[in-house]
Amino acid sequence: MAITRTDALLIIDMQVDFLPGGALAVPGADALVSLINRLGRLPFGAVVASQDWHPADHVSFATRGGPWPVHCVAGSRGADLAPGLEQDKIGVLLRKGLDPAIDSYSAFADNAGQHRTGLAALLKERGITRVFVAGVALDYCVTHTARDARQAGFDTIVLHDACRAVAQAPHAILAALDAEGIGHVAGAELLAQHTA
Repeated sequence: MAITRTDALLIIDMQVDFLPGGALAVPGADALVSLINRLGRLPFGAVVASQDWHPADHVSFATRGGPWPVHCVAGSRGADLAPGLEQDKIGVLLRKGLDPAIDSYSAFADNAGQHRTGLAALLKERGITRVFVAGVALDYCVTHTARDARQAGFDTIVLHDACRAVAQAPHAILAALDAEGIGHVAGAELLAQHTA
């Protein structure tokens, strides 16, 4: 599975608040940085990173009756990209979750599907036909992004060893995505093919 200029890497929400010690820590998320950095050096046509970028009164926060602790508040240290993530390889930084009244798990659109981020159009303009998705959390933002990518017409593959989940078992999530036509492969396998 060779990576070419028609492929994109989508790095989802690799931010301080989702790392161990953060406000909404995803177990093992810090261990992904090195692998994602190596994947970012492959000859992708686009490397996109998403950031949760919430207003302080966001509807998803427990302080407003939402399911999550306050996290990734716009401009805060917790919203920063993970230390050590090689940002020079990232061509597009996409911020989501800016509307205080609705959450945005996907890098393509808000949870109601009403407001699009422009990511699909940007990728199509660049001739991208296939996307590889990495980051956190597998059971929320990664899965929603993968589903929206597939719906937008991209061949979509989740890099399962370059993701971590909050709660659900990864094999169950991947099996559900498989049933929807979304594949998965190990990022390590892609790297091995490019260094062979």
